[in-house]
Amino acid sequence: MKRYLILEDGTIFNGLAFGSQRESSGEVVFTTSMTGYQEVLTDPSYCDQIIVFTYPLIGNYGINRSDYESIRPATSGIIVNEHAEFPSHHEGMQSLSSWLTAKDIPGLYGIDTRKLTRKIREHGTLKGKLSNTIDNAPEIINELNASPLIVNQVMKVSTKTPYHLPNSGYRVVVVDFGVKSGMLRELSRRLCDVIVVPFNTSAADIIRLQPDGVLLSNGPGDPKEVQPGIKMIQELLSHNIPILGICLGHQLLALACGADTEKLKFGHRGSNHPVKDLSTGKIALTSQNHGYSVTEHSLAHSDLELTHQAVNDGTVEGLKHKVKPAFSIQYHPEASPGPHDSNVIFDEFMSLIKTTKKEGLMHYA
Repeated sequence: MKRYLILEDGTIFNGLAFGSQRESSGEVVFTTSMTGYQEVLTDPSYCDQIIVFTYPLIGNYGINRSDYESIRPATSGIIVNEHAEFPSHHEGMQSLSSWLTAKDIPGLYGIDTRKLTRKIREHGTLKGKLSNTIDNAPEIINELNASPLIVNQVMKVSTKTPYHLPNSGYRVVVVDFGVKSGMLRELSRRLCDVIVVPFNTSAADIIRLQPDGVLLSNGPGDPKEVQPGIKMIQELLSHNIPILGICLGHQLLALACGADTEKLKFGHRGSNHPVKDLSTGKIALTSQNHGYSVTEHSLAHSDLELTHQAVNDGTVEGLKHKVKPAFSIQYHPEASPGPHDSNVIFDEFMSLIKTTKKEGLMHYA
């Protein structure tokens, strides 16, 4: 069956359909990841986005039981040059196409993904629609131009009720803005007693849980839309509770401390982004997925200092509070494309908790 990608600038790509037969719209973004497509498609940070894979062949090892980052994928669609109809891997349970059908996610293949990626890099991310017909293309283009980007994605992907992953170590409350299972796995590996709470949980409710630390998770969309999270972080800081912010959580910590954020032209999405640790000079290969960034010049109006910086474009990749026990990173340390370059972030969080408890700085009252 034929399928088309219609972009807001009037460009139309002709290809073939796979996965779900339904049509869908979203922000068209690209990822440079060569592997890990299952993790990408189940990452809640891709909520309401149509993902273009720059690697030409996707799906060759199928879908397995262990690589999910969330149970319910939130992406609007997938675009590839070629998909493997007959995958081969000892852990594979089904093909990518059959999985997309089961999850009701439409796919498009057989187009020049290099040309599409170059367009996004030149013009920035574009709104688009995966359509099964071009008979009404002018109307679709007008609708895309007239409609704003979808908002409130965090509300869609965050857990609705708290849940507990019991263990014997430090109690860590994870604020779920769209958390990936890999982050919970890393905390569990360090024997943390994990409690996951919805994105709009108040600081008072978190404090009642008497956490040893709070992790602000990754998530989709514009951080400035998550006002409850910003207020909550400000209150937690006043109690000297150790905080680690990751991706969206990093941006929210920055906003809570008086810094600012901005939308990037085409974002950082992929598993090969080099980041420099300014304290050691070491470079780590990182996994990233974000369309917004903390503006470096705004840090002068905050109590935050720059700790990590992107090698490719110099954007802010890590922050540390000058007074409070809080730090953050823009990339995803649990994804480990290095493969273990950035996993140490969780160990640093454990050390921060230990030091804060030893010095008796934290208070719940």
